Amino acid sequence: MKIKTYEKYNAVVIELKGDVMGGDDTKEFNQLLHKLIDEGKKNVIVDLSGVKFMNSSGLGMLISGLTTMKKENGNLKLANVGDKIESLLIITKLITIFETYNSVDEAVKSLGE
Repeated sequence: MKIKTYEKYNAVVIELKGDVMGGDDTKEFNQLLHKLIDEGKKNVIVDLSGVKFMNSSGLGMLISGLTTMKKENGNLKLANVGDKIESLLIITKLITIFETYNSVDEAVKSLGE
C-alpha cells in the first residue's frame, strides 16, 4: 500500500493506493494521523479510489484511524469508496459508522456544514 497526502481547503486528504492489508501499513497510517493531530489538522478524508483490495486488517486500520480522530474531536471520512469496499462495509455493518462520499470534493464540502 502506498500513502500520499495533500491538503484541500480545510482538510487533509490521504490517498491510499494498492492493497490495504493492515500489518506494517497500519503503523504508518496511525503515525501519519498522530502527526496531523499534533499539527492541529483534524479533518481527514481517506481517498480509496486507488484501493484494489482490502481485508479485515485493512478495515481495522480504518476503524482505529476513525477512533483516533474522534478522540481528538476530529473527523475521518471516506471518499471514492468502490463497489467491493462498499459491500465489505455493508456486510460488516461498518457503513453505519463511516461517513462515505462519492468524491473527495463531496467529503470536503461536508466538513463545512
